[in-house]
Amino acid sequence: MTLTGWAQTLVFFLIVLAMTKPLGLYMAGIFEGERTFLSPVLEPVELLVYRLGGVRQDEEMTWASYALALLAFSVVGFLYLYLVLRTQQWLPFNPQHVGNMSPELAFNTAISFLTNTNWQFYSGETAMSYFAQMAGLAWHNFVSAAAGIAVAIAVVRGVVRSSCKTLGNFWVDLTRSCLYVLLPIAIVFGLFLVWQGVPQNFNDYRTVRSVSGFVQHITGGPMASQEVIKELGTNGGGFVNANSASPNENPTPLSDLVEMLLIFSIGSGLTYTYGRMAKDTRQGWALFGAMAILFFAGFAATYAAEAAGNPLVHHIGVAGGNMEGKECRFGVSASALFATVTTDTSCGAVNAMHDSFMPLGGLVPLVNMQLGEVIFGGAGSGLYGMIAFVVLTVFIAGLMVGRTPELLGKKIERREVQFALLAILVTPILVLVPTAIAVLVPAGVATLGNAGPHGFSEILYAFSSTNANNGSAFAGLGPNGFYYLMTATNMFFGRFAVIIAVLALAGALAGKKAAPAGAGTFTTNSGVFVGLLIGVILIVGALTFLPADVLGPVAEHLALMNGRTF
Repeated sequence: MTLTGWAQTLVFFLIVLAMTKPLGLYMAGIFEGERTFLSPVLEPVELLVYRLGGVRQDEEMTWASYALALLAFSVVGFLYLYLVLRTQQWLPFNPQHVGNMSPELAFNTAISFLTNTNWQFYSGETAMSYFAQMAGLAWHNFVSAAAGIAVAIAVVRGVVRSSCKTLGNFWVDLTRSCLYVLLPIAIVFGLFLVWQGVPQNFNDYRTVRSVSGFVQHITGGPMASQEVIKELGTNGGGFVNANSASPNENPTPLSDLVEMLLIFSIGSGLTYTYGRMAKDTRQGWALFGAMAILFFAGFAATYAAEAAGNPLVHHIGVAGGNMEGKECRFGVSASALFATVTTDTSCGAVNAMHDSFMPLGGLVPLVNMQLGEVIFGGAGSGLYGMIAFVVLTVFIAGLMVGRTPELLGKKIERREVQFALLAILVTPILVLVPTAIAVLVPAGVATLGNAGPHGFSEILYAFSSTNANNGSAFAGLGPNGFYYLMTATNMFFGRFAVIIAVLALAGALAGKKAAPAGAGTFTTNSGVFVGLLIGVILIVGALTFLPADVLGPVAEHLALMNGRTF
């Protein structure tokens, strides 16, 4: 590890810290119906959308109605994208004459982008037309992120409202998330990426001959517009197969920094939004503090593992850390930082190949996803996942110290704890059970790229990633019919089972009457609570995933120390 590597990370985090309050304040104003500096331009568009959709702004929904609206919108979005992928060869903007996707791959891909996962069993430059990239994938990148933000805001309303049966209007929250949050930021930073050198055109791919004589095909297309929303919306699906390791998607160290900032921006900003809507910003900063501590711990572990390098190579005097699968223009520190950031959230974009990380370096991205991606987390999903852990922590802490388990003046009782546990237990169930099935059936091991513990890690990573709606991969795992179906199922329930549980939790909390804090109330905005929250997150993660992680990355690390590779 180097001082420069740590300085880069510190600069990155300080920028994240600086943008958290203004972005969070802006989002709080939007979702509380306040006018913003963009209202004169965007409000007429917003009202037109409501008029065309028959939406009444003042008509609020119960948690069940909110969930039903989200599911209905998602079904339509799935059918739309599936149809686009199955007919893309006859649609416009297809200069490469890309053919239609197969039914099973189109099904998996449509589920993937619907759920904000962007798991890719295909290479974008050979399997997708420009129309499918723009009107299919990029559109889903906007609306899936907006849906996550909408759910987070609904859950916050459930926490902060008192004696209320409603959580807002899904259609209004979805529209405002797209119009006022995602679209303006995407336009500004999309132009920034074009300035940095990311293509934005409709040209055919270029075939060139290098100085050394070999022929190379250089991709083009409307790349910058998709790159910006894949990071901002924590989607992660690459326009090309190499994702953000490609010099077309991520050409410079500056673009690399900005892409990481985009990944963290919504998740960090929503912590302040939560505190603002709760009328106690210390509540939001407490969540931010817990996330920040977990972030730095994960980065330090990844950086240390990658900087130490492979002992089978370094014992002969090779220095510089593990550069396998990494871009020279980013190096070990920026690659470790990007891997930590992208798996702290539900993004899944990569600027280095996680499959080539050292065993303990690859363990951290795996653990980040297994914890529920609550370390800043996805667009909305990080906040509502963290609130589920807050409810559980309040309940456990109250029992431990003999104080009333309360959250913002509302008693946390059996019903709320049950909903929180349902949301938290989705992850271990949908990761460990499919992993166990995959290692037992022939189809599950038929397309593995590696044997032994690394092959097991490839399977475990795949189901951890798809359940967490992340989309990154240990890319040694190849596709087949078994994985098309299993990962699609995992992505769908990993997204919507958690959402339904947290919306039910929000509905239960909204119906409770808030009481003033008393001498026996356990505070949720102190350093002690931050420590307890981190402890609960880590203990739940260790109890559920440690045995599986020992069979994969930990076993591989121990074998590597004894000179054995897989």
